[in-house]
Amino acid sequence: MTSSRTAFRLTRILAMLPWVIANPGATIDEVCERFGYENHEDLARDLDVVFVCGLPGYGPGDLMVAYIDDDEVVVDAADYFGRAPRLSPTEALSMLAAGMAVLSSGLGSPVLESAVDKLAATVAPDTDGLAVDVPAEPDLVGPLKEAAASHRVVEITYTSLSRGETTRRAVEPWVVFASLGNWYVTGYCRLAQAERVFRVDRIRDLVVTEETFEPPVERPDPQVRYTPSEDDVRCKIALAPAARWVLDYYPVDVVSDSGDEVVIEFSASDPSVAARLLLRLGDRARLIEGDEVRAALSDLGNRILARYR
Repeated sequence: MTSSRTAFRLTRILAMLPWVIANPGATIDEVCERFGYENHEDLARDLDVVFVCGLPGYGPGDLMVAYIDDDEVVVDAADYFGRAPRLSPTEALSMLAAGMAVLSSGLGSPVLESAVDKLAATVAPDTDGLAVDVPAEPDLVGPLKEAAASHRVVEITYTSLSRGETTRRAVEPWVVFASLGNWYVTGYCRLAQAERVFRVDRIRDLVVTEETFEPPVERPDPQVRYTPSEDDVRCKIALAPAARWVLDYYPVDVVSDSGDEVVIEFSASDPSVAARLLLRLGDRARLIEGDEVRAALSDLGNRILARYR
């Protein structure tokens, strides 16, 4: 059971992070005063809790880096805090349950109470219990399915989750499918010149053109996966047995496996992704090759050490 102290700490962290992101340059004293930290050490411990936490994924922005730089509190690579949240049924229920737990402890705030009320009204508007229906197809799913069936090229305006960038792309849609409460389209992206998976609710605009394309003979299985590109940063990492879970979680190529140690080739769109993974693994992994990743790891390590100088 969550203790009242833990519930209070979680509530404060969740309130503090978005505020720091929205107020770049905030000093340690400002954050401590605003959120009731009695000393700098307590704030540093809370930043350590969220360090290298975040969303599952393979691009920069998936995991946050929170630290103290001189007198400034910094939260990097957490730009999803600044986006309007789009929750799956599972995510909505989890967030609602967490919010209700904090409120029941007596440590909630009017802001949290209002947020829980709004979320509860969306998740379970007509009952005292919780009920979630699978969301209806977004408006763009129908046109995307028709475009895939008729082999027509589509033009989309798409916002990338990992980069936070919005781009205009021409895509040859192959498969439209639902997974874990979200809709996706897999196809050939002419901008990236490679196969890509797009989340439909991140498509801001869609135009079905008259241009047709030749679909692949074997269409890919509907699944959400990362597709490495030629521009990715690559490195070789040796994993101890306790870190073999990386093989199931990340899209890696196994170079060798002796049983006591497995060597993988890791690809990512940014060297900081591999650097954060190595930092998370600690002595359960070592970098064999990858100068860009080594530099990113050194930079990340220096930021951490700066907090204790």
